[in-house]
Parts: sequence; C-alpha cells; structure tokens
Amino acid sequence: MASDAVVAVHDLYKRLGGRWVHRGVDLEVRQGEVLAVVGASGSGKTTLLRQIIGLLRPDQGSVRVLGQDVYSVDLYAAHVLRSHWGVLFQQGALFSALNVLENIAFPLRELSVIGEALPEAYIHDLVMVKLELVGLDPSDAWKLPAELSGGMIKRVALARALALDAELLFLDEPTTGLDPNSAAEFDHLLADLHAELRLTALMITHDVNSLAAVSDRVAVLAEGKVLTVGPLAEVVRVDHPFIKAFFHGERGRPVLEKLE
Repeated sequence: MASDAVVAVHDLYKRLGGRWVHRGVDLEVRQGEVLAVVGASGSGKTTLLRQIIGLLRPDQGSVRVLGQDVYSVDLYAAHVLRSHWGVLFQQGALFSALNVLENIAFPLRELSVIGEALPEAYIHDLVMVKLELVGLDPSDAWKLPAELSGGMIKRVALARALALDAELLFLDEPTTGLDPNSAAEFDHLLADLHAELRLTALMITHDVNSLAAVSDRVAVLAEGKVLTVGPLAEVVRVDHPFIKAFFHGERGRPVLEKLE
C-alpha cells in the first residue's frame, strides 16, 4: 500500500448471483484526492463501494481504510473507524419519517455508541452549520424529505455525510436523478467543499460531466477488475471497447473537446 493511500483494495474477489462480479480488483485512493470509479451497468461499482465500507464481505482479498483492515477490526474499533468517514448513498437515502434536522443529526446521536454523546443544543447548532455548508436555508431544517426537491435531497444527504467532519467521503452516483442544471450545481458544491475541507473522496458515477468537474483521477471498472486508473486525459486514450463507448460517444464528446 502506498504511504499516501487512504483506501487500499487488494486482490478483491466477489461472487453474486452465481457469477463473479469482481475478479482481482486492486484500487487505491490517495490522501486529498477525489477518485471517480466508472463502469458499465452491472460492472459492480456499488458492490465495490459496499465492500469498502463494510456492508458486504468480499469472498477474497483485503480492504484497508485509514490504515485499518475493515474486516479484522472489532466492533468498537469498527464504530470508531466509521466515524471518520461519511457516505452519500444513491437517491440520498434519507429517513422519510424524519425531518431534515433529524436526518443530519442521526450520525451525531450515534456517537453515543462509542461513548461520545453530544448535548442536543450542540447537535442543533452543528446541524445548522452543515445546512449552511451545503447551501441550504435554516428553515429547511423542519421539512420532511417528501417536501424537498431532488437537488435539496442530495444536499441534505451530503450534509449528513459531513456531520461528523468526515475526512473521507464515499459518494454513490451523487448526481443520479438530477436535471443537468442541478447536477452541475451539485458538482460545483462538491468541488468547493473538496477544496475548502481538503476531503479525500471516492465517487461512483456514470456522469461524464461530473467526473470531469470533480475528480483528480478516474478508475475504470471492467471485466471484473480495474482496467486502468489515472487522470481523465490519460484514461480516455486507453484503447478498450468500454472506454471508447463511454468517453467517445455523444455524451462524452463535449468533455473530450475541453481536454484537447
């Protein structure tokens, strides 16, 4: 593992539904970078993320996050480790019965699991800070998820992921379901937060514009492994059918023109 690797996946194998989704995946996320993972539908992008954050155990291989083996730590150490990262799931995954404040406060209240219970007044104030951080109004704190637009849901989910001042962020298709303008605004927000907070992030995406706007490096997941990883300008030149279809088709052409 490289000395600056925050996430290190080595020789990962995973079988689902009778087929091998991953066959020897190797991947590292470096300190301070945004690494985007792209791949065809069914290539196992979200499955890879779930294994990295400990929601799905690999059949073979190792996953180290912040220097610790995700599948070897005890329960208490696992809780402590997870308090150092935040996750933005697909579609936001907000709790529908909780208002915005309660959704963002959820991980703060979970700190009691590792003996660090916070006063409610402090939680309230911290939630308000996170709302401002993601560009939402304090009055939005009392709304239910059903009252929010798609873009607002993503911002609330991002605020929740950052509630514990995470040094590492996992993003699963953050712009899925958003219109082009809302997606561009969210990309801009992510880029600003990355610069301001010096976050390290792993982003699963199929959005060419998003990865071009936010990522430092791109990893291509194909044929059960990481086919290539590097800056976008280098990845698009790799001679492979998926890379040609993904980056050189109609949706990728505007991005390629900017790289030329």
